[in-house]
Amino acid sequence: MSHPTQSADEVREAVRERYAEAATSASAGGAACCGPSDSAWGCGNPTAVAELHEGETVLDLGSGGGTDVLLSARRVGPTGKAYGLDMTDEMLELARRNQSEADLENVEFLKGTIEEIPLPDGSVDVIISNCVINLSRDKGAVFREAARVLRPGGLFAVSDIVADPEMDEATRRDMRQWTGCIAGALTRDDFVRELDAAGFEEIEVRETHRVHEQAGSAIVRARVPL
Repeated sequence: MSHPTQSADEVREAVRERYAEAATSASAGGAACCGPSDSAWGCGNPTAVAELHEGETVLDLGSGGGTDVLLSARRVGPTGKAYGLDMTDEMLELARRNQSEADLENVEFLKGTIEEIPLPDGSVDVIISNCVINLSRDKGAVFREAARVLRPGGLFAVSDIVADPEMDEATRRDMRQWTGCIAGALTRDDFVRELDAAGFEEIEVRETHRVHEQAGSAIVRARVPL
């Protein structure tokens, strides 16, 4: 789905500015995206549906203040590893501070974008994300990168915003709505098509609750083939 009025760089910079401000003004937590949730920066609770097991490696795309990374690190235990990926220095600083307070060593926060994940091929068992993929201007690249870094049989289990098919163009063109997680959202059919094109199978998109008159929060799950 294209949104020709904003370039990828414009969208990325708007998102970066919003979340840098959120990190510095609400370091104790707060709803920076779509309203209150189990995880303070997002729209859902991807760790609850990620089926994490002892010894696994998990990656959180757009990890923000690190809440989901730290929860995941506890679930995979000392023989596992939890990575957080974020492009915003202020969020990474907050996440590392939270890691220090949690006293967890099996955690690593990486700087980068979700369209170019700085990890090797086949290095991750599970990918999670909390209301971040909708912020990307190139979602196809996000899904291809996710498929690349997942091991065979690896699980993609994210919470994200799913737009109604009839979402109007005025909403989509609104940059404030985009950085607020609504305007950039894919429809359910878009999600299925893009994940399939990236090589995923067992694709499931299930809406959990409404977050906007033209969009809902959803659990999106898929697997890389064995």
